[in-house]
Amino acid sequence: MTNLVLKNQYFGIFAMLILATCLFFGLVYIAKICGDAFARKNRKRLGLGPYECGPLPIKQANKINSQFFIFALIFILFDIEIVFMYPWALMYKHLGLFALVEMIFFFLFLLVAFIYAYKKGALQWQSIN
Repeated sequence: MTNLVLKNQYFGIFAMLILATCLFFGLVYIAKICGDAFARKNRKRLGLGPYECGPLPIKQANKINSQFFIFALIFILFDIEIVFMYPWALMYKHLGLFALVEMIFFFLFLLVAFIYAYKKGALQWQSIN
């Protein structure tokens, strides 16, 4: 019966997967045991501080403008547009008129999204001072 199991071409991969999984969980367990053994036991003082590590803050931390996040989202939106246009451009001659109409609708949808973002002021930089 063991010959039947060993003849499978994926048995070696399955054995490596089981070994890697056991090794991973074993190392995580060992790291937890070592961390618990060598960590400081006075956690109350550590928990009362504003930070768990590093120097105590003397002044207020820098404020990060949320406009960076909005710009990143808009960039990703219009960058993904290129990802969808590239295969269409490669296969344009084979796809015909239907694909052209679909891409026009896609452009119109993105144009509406761009105009909406512009009208909402997402493209205007706002100072936090």
